[in-house]
Amino acid sequence: MGSLFRSEEVCLAQLFLQSASAYSCISELGERGLLEFRDLNPKVSPFQRRFVGEVRRCEEMEKTFTFLQQELRAAGRVPGPCPESPRAPAAREALRVQEQSEQLAQELREVTRSRASLRGRLRDLRQYLHVLREGQRFTSLPAPLGSPPRPRAHSEREPILDPSLQQHLERKINFVAGVIHPWRVTAFERLLWRACRGYLVASFVEMPEPMEDPATGESITWVIFLISYWGEQIGQKIRKISDCFHCQGYAYPESEASRTEAITRLHGQIQELSVTLEETEKYLAEVLDKVAQVLPTWRVQVQKMKAIYLVLNQCSFDVTKKCLIAEVWCPVRDLTQVQDALRQGSYQSGSSVECFVQRVPTSESPPTLIRTNKFTAGFQSIVDAYGVASYQEVNPAPYAIITFPFIFAIMFGDVGHGLLMFLFALWMVLYEDSPRLRQGTNEIWLTFFEGRYLILLMGAFSIYTGFIYNECFSKATAIFPSAWSVATMANHSSWSSAYLATHPSLTLDPNVTGVFRGPYPFGIDPIWSLATNHLNFLNSFKMKMSVVLGIVHMGFGVVLGIFNHVHFRQRHRLVLEFLPEMIFLLALFGYLVFLIFYKWIKFSAADSLVAPSILIHFIDMFLFTSNAENLPLYPGQVPVQMVLVVLALASVPVLLLGTPLYQWCRQRAPRTVRPGAPLATREQEPLLEGQEAGNSVNATTEDVESGGHSPDAKHSDFAEIFMHQAIHTIEYCLGCVSNTASYLRLWALSLAHAQLSEVLWSMVMRNGFVGLSYVGGVVLVPVFAAFAVLTVAILLVMEGLSAFLHALRLHWVEFQNKFYVGAGYKLCPFAFAPDTWE
Repeated sequence: MGSLFRSEEVCLAQLFLQSASAYSCISELGERGLLEFRDLNPKVSPFQRRFVGEVRRCEEMEKTFTFLQQELRAAGRVPGPCPESPRAPAAREALRVQEQSEQLAQELREVTRSRASLRGRLRDLRQYLHVLREGQRFTSLPAPLGSPPRPRAHSEREPILDPSLQQHLERKINFVAGVIHPWRVTAFERLLWRACRGYLVASFVEMPEPMEDPATGESITWVIFLISYWGEQIGQKIRKISDCFHCQGYAYPESEASRTEAITRLHGQIQELSVTLEETEKYLAEVLDKVAQVLPTWRVQVQKMKAIYLVLNQCSFDVTKKCLIAEVWCPVRDLTQVQDALRQGSYQSGSSVECFVQRVPTSESPPTLIRTNKFTAGFQSIVDAYGVASYQEVNPAPYAIITFPFIFAIMFGDVGHGLLMFLFALWMVLYEDSPRLRQGTNEIWLTFFEGRYLILLMGAFSIYTGFIYNECFSKATAIFPSAWSVATMANHSSWSSAYLATHPSLTLDPNVTGVFRGPYPFGIDPIWSLATNHLNFLNSFKMKMSVVLGIVHMGFGVVLGIFNHVHFRQRHRLVLEFLPEMIFLLALFGYLVFLIFYKWIKFSAADSLVAPSILIHFIDMFLFTSNAENLPLYPGQVPVQMVLVVLALASVPVLLLGTPLYQWCRQRAPRTVRPGAPLATREQEPLLEGQEAGNSVNATTEDVESGGHSPDAKHSDFAEIFMHQAIHTIEYCLGCVSNTASYLRLWALSLAHAQLSEVLWSMVMRNGFVGLSYVGGVVLVPVFAAFAVLTVAILLVMEGLSAFLHALRLHWVEFQNKFYVGAGYKLCPFAFAPDTWE
């Protein structure tokens, strides 16, 4: 069978790599993604391995790349993806990348530091300029225009002329100027007043333009303060208080001429600094352009280089220290590609000795490899979520491609809802190569996108079951003429005018000739949507349909177990497990399916009133009795049912004791060597016994049933074997009952979906059709909008998720546990490109 139906054959192999060409060979294997490497140095610390120095050098380069990326993001640039996948660099090229990256990082540090220094200096100069400009408003008092300056005559009443205050005439007024954060102005002013007792004059004004806060990087409007005072002690207090409030102080010239000269000098310095800063910004932009151009390629190259050295650290040296030995899990069909990759790597490194691969026998269970494509990946993910298939076990995924959407559609049957789901999935499929759809950040959207083909099939199958149920947004469609004739009923019955006046609901009798002209061509007759017993009819139909489909689905799962038994040469399981399981299932529940179909065929509308109850017959079957009030379906029904129950009960001891007794006898029997076998084969006979011809030597006959380990080694005594089989027997026999009842969820969710759809139509959409003329058209617009939103939110999203989860449970529990163990582990190949197997 193909790899989709059963995992591929995987073998254990050894790679013999020459030291000079080992790096190139591993690089070539990583580009192709063929092998899973095993660690041959599990007890060696990562810091004591052979290539730890090279790994550290790669990590140092990654740190440099991280710094460069942070600088790009700080400049508002996002480094794009690598346009192409470069190969791992050689030793010389790696040194060149390291040197250039460190040089770029050093240039960025210097230019960034220089730009930050220039920005800080320019900010200080601008703040100083604003301080001088705003300070002149307080310290310069211009005289009125046209009036000559006059000497001021002092009055004897002024305190400054008091003889006791003559010493204050020699004192001069000093200034403290600077900028402060606007949040600290009130507290700063209050503390100045209390500490200096009012011996100062403080002026505060907002700066005309906002500037950057060096501490937080935010743009704020600073507040300029100018404080005039007398006395050196008060000046020291003012300076200490301003330092505590993190104020930026500036020297304030005393004379107006000095202030004018300082303003002129500041203008020149600001202009020079602006030109220098502009040139620095241009040079920084050039360096960032160079970084953005080479960084994606460098990052991919160093990541590949680091991955190669990590793999080389898992290898071991031979005795001569000239050859590296690696152990790998390899698909058998890819062995030729592996040898070609080793040959190519040896040629690229210039080595004269080629590397080679050799298969080795092993008793370990190989990993599972199932190749998928974009269509089958979604269905395989559903199976793997339950458990990865054991080595070469039957894979349920190809069968789930049909059964999963169909079981979902049984619970979600509606033409309109299925069409909306189908169109949504079709849009994702048609635009699946669009980067906008693939590179989304919403996890829910990515889940929908990865399962687009699954949603596509679920929508298509829902359209089909919707036609079967004859439901489109809960309304029936008359594709074909109805098989029921009301006119014939009116002409050939006792319907009179008085009868019609007193009976608002009329009953069509199929026993009247011409009223019922045979079954509807496809699906359910639309006339049932008008019947008052519509729900009763659908209840009976969908309940029996669920039981029939469930038993068929479980029986198919039991039949798939045959492929496992035959493939692993476990012929005894065909007689000791498969046969009693099928007898138990068919004798009880297969007989129930027979009764359902037999009753449909045997009884018509004429004798439907005397039709017996299948449920009562099924209960009497287990009680070995008959009910006189419930007529038999066919002659000799009671003896047949007794025989079937006896067969079902007799299969339980066979299922319980058959396999343990066989294993016990097999353990006690002496092992014989097959005549004519070569010596090497005879030595490996305990490992290879019961193995299929052509399989890998590391796949034993009991891999599937024991999760990859032979039962002869795992269950050493009869008690453990019997306990294991007893659990399986109880689980299967009780599961047949509970699992059959579990399939009734198909009936329940199908009715729930139909009723929700009908309620939504009757309570929302119908209100848009009650208005007359233009009023109805105006009301219909918001009503239809509400109907569309509720349909998508409730019926498509919520009901669709509910049906999906129930279909998932039916596959995991009711179907897969009949033949699927799922105790394996995936093959994880060493590959540079993601999703190598998809």
